[in-house]
Amino acid sequence: MSDLKGRVALVTGGGRDVGAAIAKLLAEHGASVAVNYHSSKSEAEAVVAEIEKAGGKARAYQADISDADVVRKMVAGIKNDFGGLDILVNNAGLVFRKRFSESTPEDWKRQIDTCLYGALNCSHSAGPLLEASGRGRIISIMGDSSRVGESGLALGAAARAGTIALMKSLAREWGRSGVTANSISLGLIETAHDKTWVDANRDKLVKAYAIRRLGLPSDVAPLVALLASDAGSWITGQVISVNGGYSMV
Repeated sequence: MSDLKGRVALVTGGGRDVGAAIAKLLAEHGASVAVNYHSSKSEAEAVVAEIEKAGGKARAYQADISDADVVRKMVAGIKNDFGGLDILVNNAGLVFRKRFSESTPEDWKRQIDTCLYGALNCSHSAGPLLEASGRGRIISIMGDSSRVGESGLALGAAARAGTIALMKSLAREWGRSGVTANSISLGLIETAHDKTWVDANRDKLVKAYAIRRLGLPSDVAPLVALLASDAGSWITGQVISVNGGYSMV
């Protein structure tokens, strides 16, 4: 159902956790994968090595996605190395918990630059290649706070809510070229947080979920593969929750 042979995917923040699981599953389904990283070089190279060991094609690309010029160079490199780009997964993000009244403009800038401008930069640079593909896909990963709000996460929620609006708008603007654009909204993925904190608060945390466990990267990657494939070609402009029942709005 998720045959991606002959397609090229870029996964931002692809060296760790959810991004790594997505990169590996897209490769398993036949895509060549550009694994973007900012500072986690060894992790990204390990993901590439695992993909190549399994017979797939991948390459790591260092880029700060908050920098438009750097992103343009990365996308140009992907086109040169792989011949084009069919799938963009906006996964990289920067969110930290702090009460809004205690936050500073620098806090705002750091999160918005990565979460919102990162999606803007990558989508803008990838757009011509996605439209040329005729079957382009953009899938943006974010937390459920962007949909329902959450105390202490106002900045990350605001930035990701902007990304949701971007995806809906691009779904309308680029749909005539066969491009789909969707958002996946996540509950708490335990591997993306400090293990000591998760273990100390696990009993309290899981009570917020209808399915009494926290999420894993393997819960997220299959939906990305579906949306990236021809099976997802009539799904666009949507916000789809993978959250164990944390919110049902």
